[in-house]
This record gives sequence, structure tokens and C-alpha cells, in this order.
Amino acid sequence: MKPSRLFADYGMVLVLALLCALFSALTFSDQSPTGEAAAIQVAKMLGQGGSRPARVLIATRDQPDDVAYAAALQRLLSAAGSSAPSVSVVRGEPKDARETLQRLAASGERLDVVACTQATGAWLVFSNLQADFPSLGEPRFVSPRSYRWPNFLKSENLLNIANQIAVIAIVAIGVSMVIITGGIDLSVGSLLALSSVLSARLIRDYAGGIAASPAGMLLCCLVAIFACGAVGAFSGAMITRFSIPPFIVTLAMMLVGSGIAYILAKGQSIYQIPESFVWLGRGADFLNVPNAVFLMAVLYGLAHILMSRMKLGRHLYAVGGNSEAARLSGVPVRRVLMFAYIASASLAGLGGVIMASQLKSGSPTYGGMYELYVIAAVVVGGTSLAGGEGRMFGTLAGAFTIAVIQNGMNLTNVESYTQKVVLGLVILGAVLVDKARNTR
Repeated sequence: MKPSRLFADYGMVLVLALLCALFSALTFSDQSPTGEAAAIQVAKMLGQGGSRPARVLIATRDQPDDVAYAAALQRLLSAAGSSAPSVSVVRGEPKDARETLQRLAASGERLDVVACTQATGAWLVFSNLQADFPSLGEPRFVSPRSYRWPNFLKSENLLNIANQIAVIAIVAIGVSMVIITGGIDLSVGSLLALSSVLSARLIRDYAGGIAASPAGMLLCCLVAIFACGAVGAFSGAMITRFSIPPFIVTLAMMLVGSGIAYILAKGQSIYQIPESFVWLGRGADFLNVPNAVFLMAVLYGLAHILMSRMKLGRHLYAVGGNSEAARLSGVPVRRVLMFAYIASASLAGLGGVIMASQLKSGSPTYGGMYELYVIAAVVVGGTSLAGGEGRMFGTLAGAFTIAVIQNGMNLTNVESYTQKVVLGLVILGAVLVDKARNTR
């Protein structure tokens, strides 16, 4: 493969890797383990060296990570059997720690270890413990050791990037197909809102509301996706039967979809849905990977097979390259275009269901500006606006590029207005690269 072709196919992956390296370098900072990882480290520290401590005080804040740390450390220390130390836990604020220390001092007990977190270790109540509570002895302070690591590369941040971009990336699959055929779809943002409202309203009004069963919720979501697919079929019919430009048709359906969403929701959010509805948007059942991200990966795998291994994929490229030549070659141009617009609208409907699941509600305001973010992801990923060229994994890389830029600028405290300028320049640069490639 020629270097120029290799760069055209995988250049965006290289750009994405360089952006990750840049934001990793800019976000290096001191990190401290939390939760069970911190507890394991502290337990190992207490088990090293000389005799085991007889009495341990665990001091934490009333925060989820600190609560998990205290529970895990208490469990690990208790696992030592007969040699396990006596463990006391104080959780809350410095005044709570002072009250506990006063109680221990009054009982005449000695304290061997105070196990802290990075935050509680800085409490002033522990700064002069031997002078304030001499009867407790000379306890040593143990806390998780800090280390240097980029905030950008923390596992929770990477999963957050993937989860936040999942909806845009899924919708971008269908929009990629449309743009590859030489068209455009401006209606996906409104269809996303319509799908979220329709699925939430059906669950509320016809599936039992907060008592809805999983089968009822699934049926309501499928109806919402099918309804969006019907809108896509209408758009495709207007384009293929009446030769109306795709820009005009999808612009009109953008307004129609948004209006219907507001009418169905009566301008309000619909939130009377079961807690279990968040399974798709917030759940993580496979290797701690969010379910929405897992679904995104599966859909991109299927889309890649469609575009690179199946006849329909070749027809999509042929229509975008030269629709008249494709027609003369026997390609069913109208059916191919219909498929592209139905797929785009249906995936927008699926994106709306995922967003409703993430936010546990449906609202006509969802999906605002998403059509532009989706088109930006497709263009940044290397799909030509002239049609006939583009790859699904390039679109995925483009979506992640936008997400990484936004996340990295948030981590480096770049204001939101500047972020818009940067994203605009990135999109413009991608179009200029595409134009230069087509000129060559």
C-alpha cells in the first residue's frame, strides 16, 4: 500500500493518537488511589515490617470512594483471623474524628495506626495528635501513596469519553452512508429528540409508566425507532421521486421532527419511566464497558462489513461517485438512496433511545446541534462531502477526535467559547484536507 493511500485511510487514527499524547502530557498530575485499590495498598503497608498493629483507626470523609475504602480496608484487616487488629472507623468531618479520639482516650486505649486518605491526612485534628491526646501513644499515620499519571488517561475519563460520544458515533454511521451517496441529512438531531420523546411517552402512557416491564419498554423503543425510520423513508421518497435536493428535504424534516417532538411532549420533559430503563444508557455489564459503548462497537463492526464486504456497500459508493454511471451499470439507485436515508433516520432513533436511557427522560430539547456534530465527525473522519469516498472506522475516529478535543480542553480549563472556535477550525481544516485530496 502506498504511503499516501495509507495516510488517507488511517491518517485520522494517527491524528487521534497525537491528540491523546498531547492531552496526556498537559494533564500530568499527582494521583492517589481510591476505593478498594487504596485499601489494598494500605493493608500491604500495615502488613510489612515489624509486628502487626493492635488497634487501627480508619478516618475517611463521607464520600462514596472513601466509604468504599474504609469498608474494603476493614474487611482486609479482619481477614487476618486471630491476629487481626481492633479496627475503629470514623467517617465524616474533623469534628467527628476529634470526638472519636476523645472517646478512645477516655477509655484508656492506645492507638497504633491511623489509616487516612490523602484528604483526611491533612485534617488539623491529626497535626499534633501526641500533644492533644498523649494517652493514645504514638500512632503512625498511613495513607495511600500518590503517583504521577495524566488525568486524561485515567480509566474513568476514557470510559466517560466513549460513553459521551456513543450517541453521536452511532448516528454518524447512518449519516456517513448518506454523505457517501452524495447527500446530506440535517434531520438527525430532531429525530433523536422525537425518538426520546416518543419512547418515553409510550412507556408512560401505554406500558405502565414506572411499573413498565422490560418487554413493554423494548416494544415502545422499537416503535420510536420505526417511526424515525418512516420519516427517513419519506425523506428518501421526496429525494428519489421528486428530485428535491437532500439539503432542502432534510432541513424541512428537521423542523417537522422538532415540532412533532414538542407537540407530543407538550414542551415538557417526560420522566415517568422505570429506573431499569437506564440499563442501556448507564449500565456496564461486559468487562465494565458501558452498554452503549459496547453497542456502538458492534454497530461499527457490522457497518464496516456492510461497506467493505457486501454488494450494497459497493452500490452506496458507486451512487456517490457517479449516480448516472451507477444507474447505467445496473445499480438500483433509488433503492440504494432509500436505504441510506432510512438507515440514517433509524440510527438517529436508536440514538434518541440511548439518550433517553442515559438521562432517564425524554425531551424535545435533546439532540440540539447534534446534526452538526455528527456531520463534523463524518467529515473529520475523512468522508468526502462530494460523495463516493469514506470509511466507517474513519467516522469512528472522527467522532472520537471531536470528543477527545472537547474533553482535553475541559481538563485543561479552556473556556467553552474558545472550544467552539477550536472545533470550528478543526472542521474547516478537515474540509480543506478533503478538498486538497480530491484535487490531487
